[in-house]
Amino acid sequence: MKKAIGAAEDFYRLRVVRVDVTDDIDIDWRDDILYRRPPSERPEESESYLVEAVLLDDDEVSVTLGSFDDSASAHDWMDTCNADLAEMTRSEFEELYFPHDASDAEA
Repeated sequence: MKKAIGAAEDFYRLRVVRVDVTDDIDIDWRDDILYRRPPSERPEESESYLVEAVLLDDDEVSVTLGSFDDSASAHDWMDTCNADLAEMTRSEFEELYFPHDASDAEA
């Protein structure tokens, strides 16, 4: 991310995304109809919920801040992150929440 000065909420918004990690089919074809949704019974262990920070200028750019097994935990943690988003500067928020890899340490 390039360096910029300002409040974190001027640059990011947060969202929760549900990820289905099963290998089951996503659609069910039948001869009498073109498409129908698969049965609603989903195994809970095949779902994961991601909390992401999304750039306001480009919603295609997102950073995963955390991964959770259930929706309630993800939304609770997002609420905590939203409070920090409203109070912190962009650099403080990125330093606290964004994952750091080895290439960041060398720069």
